[in-house]
Amino acid sequence: MTSTPPGTADDRADLLPVATGARTRAALRALIRPDRGRAFLGLGVLVGATAVGLLVQPLLGRIVDIVADGRPADALTLPVVLLLAVAVVQGATTTYGLTQVARLGETVLARLREQFVERALHLPADRLERAGSGDLTARVTGDVARVAEAVRSALPEMARSVLAIVLTLGAMALLDVRFLLAALLAVPVQALTARWYVRRATTVYADQRVANGAQQQELLETIGGAVTVRGHRLEERHTEKSARASRRAVELTMRSVHLVLGFYARLHIAEYVGLAAVLVTGFLLVRDGSVSIGTATAAALYFHSLFGPVNAALVLLDEAQSAAAGLARLVGVTDLEENAVRLPGQRSEPGAAVTADAVSHAYGPGRTVLDEVSLTLRAGEHVALVGTSGAGKSTLARIVAGVQQPTGGSVSVAAKDTADPSVVLVTQEVHVFTGTLAEDLRLARPDATDADLRTALATVHALEWADALPEGLGTVVGDGGHRPDPARAQQLALARLVLADPPVAVLDEATAEAGSAGARALERSAGAALAGRTALIVA
Repeated sequence: MTSTPPGTADDRADLLPVATGARTRAALRALIRPDRGRAFLGLGVLVGATAVGLLVQPLLGRIVDIVADGRPADALTLPVVLLLAVAVVQGATTTYGLTQVARLGETVLARLREQFVERALHLPADRLERAGSGDLTARVTGDVARVAEAVRSALPEMARSVLAIVLTLGAMALLDVRFLLAALLAVPVQALTARWYVRRATTVYADQRVANGAQQQELLETIGGAVTVRGHRLEERHTEKSARASRRAVELTMRSVHLVLGFYARLHIAEYVGLAAVLVTGFLLVRDGSVSIGTATAAALYFHSLFGPVNAALVLLDEAQSAAAGLARLVGVTDLEENAVRLPGQRSEPGAAVTADAVSHAYGPGRTVLDEVSLTLRAGEHVALVGTSGAGKSTLARIVAGVQQPTGGSVSVAAKDTADPSVVLVTQEVHVFTGTLAEDLRLARPDATDADLRTALATVHALEWADALPEGLGTVVGDGGHRPDPARAQQLALARLVLADPPVAVLDEATAEAGSAGARALERSAGAALAGRTALIVA
């Protein structure tokens, strides 16, 4: 179940959904379930490490009693040796326990990333276009980073802090239940502080993430369309829109800063109240002879040792709230699986490779681009789809390729006998992925040999320039490496098509970026890649 992201009306118009708190918790449990054993092991070891660490205060109290009673110096040997042993054992077990918790967190985070990328890649193209690249970019960068930071630092620290609090309070009760009652006087202040903070932080951090996404979207649109903006003299308008989005983000950031400052101030009050209560209780009990000075010292040290874990646990609410907001935005995308694009059905008319029956599509009310279009492609046919800009050619091509769902009608494609894709789409917007040339090509067929890659390149007449690269198939391409020109980049896309070997190919103006100089060569490459296939060609 998902909910609409909070924020201004403009912010939430077409953004991707955000999961509810209940759905986010359920998703988190599902992510952890495969690693329950590691979770129990890590928490069990941390419990043992924390329990061993609680021996420090009684041992220090014992030393105080020895000194207060005027006993010989050699009486201090055993408590000091035990303190050293406690330090060694606690250090080793804490390290192991935190390692297991950290591994659990990284595993869960990796699983979440995989699910996010899988769902994002299967989202309908028009859904992504409505949301804008800024929203998705903010989730895959800022939100993932925030959750990752919480997993690597907040999760292990929170686990250790909570265990330390529970076991320390139990140890104080064993000394004398009145010490525990005195320490608990700080709890109402801490509880009210936590409630005050959480009620405000949930909204602030959720709004902040939405505002950051809107800000990124505005910047991407302005920079990406800079030529058009200047051509229409819209610089001031876009600058103001970007400034407005930035002011909204800054305003929410400052609200979160003031919230954290108020949070810390209230925590200090709780510390003073609790410590004063424990010290007064210790004074009264020692005066009455109910406990020794060493026991009262141990109780005070116990409460003082709570400063760190209690404050850490409450302060980590800051990271937890921020991470929870980011996690809800990631889960919101993973929950879109039921609305994701499905590949076209595998039944078609006898003898037909592709059948489109009364296909309609609209990008919103009053924005119909296809109205009951029917199309049949016989096996081996090459059909050109020609029309004016905005006529719906690319929309129909994406629907046939299974990249986008129609709002009406259906598309069926004859199935292959293997698990390979039945339809492959090649557009004019070709991306060269960062990595070696071989890795780029193997995206289409991971098990392809070097000989297969060379054959595919030769088919599209790209082998000659590929062999001329400094390291051939091992040459790094894309960002930070060799950047092929548009015509050669398109040849790589066509080589991937050859490697995928689908029975049906859809080319959406795949030769448009080559320019007049390379158009003829690229058309020859496209013709070779389409040989023996059914093809729908948008021209």
